Amino acid sequence: MESPAPESLKHTLYVPNRTLMGPGPSNASSRVLDSLSNPILGHMHPECFEIMDEIKQGIKYLFQTKNTATMCISGSGHAGMETAFMNLVEDGDVVLLGCTGLWGHRAAEMVKRVNGDVRYVEARFGRSLTMKEIEFAFEGHKPQMFFIAQGDSSTGILQQHLKEIGELCERYNCLFVVDVVASVGGTEFLMDAWKVDMAYAGSQKVLGAPPGITPVSFSERAIARIRARKTYVKSYYFDALLVGQYWNCFDLPRIYHHTISSTLLYGLREALAQFCAMGRKNVIHRHQECSHRLQCGLQDIGLEMLVPNANDRLPTVNTIKVPAGVEWRKVAEYAMRKYNLEISGGLGPTAEQVFRIGLMGENATYERVDLVLNIMHEAILSTKLKDKSKI
Repeated sequence: MESPAPESLKHTLYVPNRTLMGPGPSNASSRVLDSLSNPILGHMHPECFEIMDEIKQGIKYLFQTKNTATMCISGSGHAGMETAFMNLVEDGDVVLLGCTGLWGHRAAEMVKRVNGDVRYVEARFGRSLTMKEIEFAFEGHKPQMFFIAQGDSSTGILQQHLKEIGELCERYNCLFVVDVVASVGGTEFLMDAWKVDMAYAGSQKVLGAPPGITPVSFSERAIARIRARKTYVKSYYFDALLVGQYWNCFDLPRIYHHTISSTLLYGLREALAQFCAMGRKNVIHRHQECSHRLQCGLQDIGLEMLVPNANDRLPTVNTIKVPAGVEWRKVAEYAMRKYNLEISGGLGPTAEQVFRIGLMGENATYERVDLVLNIMHEAILSTKLKDKSKI
C-alpha cells in the first residue's frame, strides 16, 4: 500500500528573518541573496566555468596567494579540513596539531582516519601558543606536517606568529596547514609571505555567502608532495588533483569530477566581489574596530572577556565569560525569542562557560555591535530578575 504524502510538506516554506550574531553562519547581503535566485546552470557549462575562474581569482586575493592550485571543495569547512589530511598525510606520517581549542582535536579525529601519527602541542586555556612551545614540540616530534587554526571559534583565540611558524616548518621540511575558516577577512592572513602550504576557509563567515562551498589553496610544495605519494589519496571526492583539474588549476583539460552547485557558486562569487570592492585591508580594519567597540561595551556592562591578552583575541568570534548566577542558555533564548537575535554559548572546552558573539561580514558594523550589547544587557538583567522572583 502506497504511503501518503507528508502533511508537513503541504504548506509553503517559511523561514524567519534572524540576526546571526553567533560564530557563523553570518547574515548574507541582499546582493548575495539575490544571486541565489538565478537560473541553475549545468556543472560543465562554459558560463559555470567562467564563474569558477572568477571565484579562483577572488580566493587568491582573499588568501594573498599566487597558488595555481586554488579552488573550492563542495562541502562545509569540515570538508576543507578533511581535504588537507586526505591529500597530504600518508600512513605513519607524524602530524603535529597545535591546539588552542576544539579544532586541533577535531583535526586529530581526521588524521587518525588516514592512519597519521597524531601528536599535540596544547596551549594554556585562554591563550595562544608561544613560539617557544611550538619549537620545543618540533624538536621532540620532528613532524611531517604542522596544523593550527589561526582563529579557534570555540575559544575565540587568535594564533599569533604564523610567519615565524612558516619559517620553522620550512627549516624542518614540514608542511604547514592553517585553518582560516573563522579568521580570514577579519584579521591579516598572508598565505605566500607566511609560507603556508595549505589553507582552507569558510564561505559563511566573513564573506557572508551560504555554507556548503569551501575555498582551499595548496602551495607548489604541497602539490608536489601529493604527486609523490606512495599510495592513492584515500578519498576520490576530496582528491585535490582531480578537483583541481575540474577547477582548471593545472595545465590539463577540465574533467567532470562531481556536480557542483551552481547556486552556491553564484553566492560565493558575489560575496567575493563585494569583498574585493570594499578592499581587503578595509574589511579587516572594520572587523577589528567593531571587535574593539564590542569589548569596550562589554566592559561597561560588567562582563569579562575569556581571553586575557587582547592580542590573542579573535575579532570575528568574541568569547565572553558567563557571569556567576547567570545561565547562558536563558540569555540566548531571551534574545532569540524577543528580538530574533542569535547569541551562542561555548563549544568544546568552553561549553557552559562563555557567550560567543560573532562579528562577521554584514554583522561587523557599529550598529550591530550596539544592538547586541543592548539586547545582551537587557537579557541578562531580565533573566536575573526572573530568577530572583522565584526565591
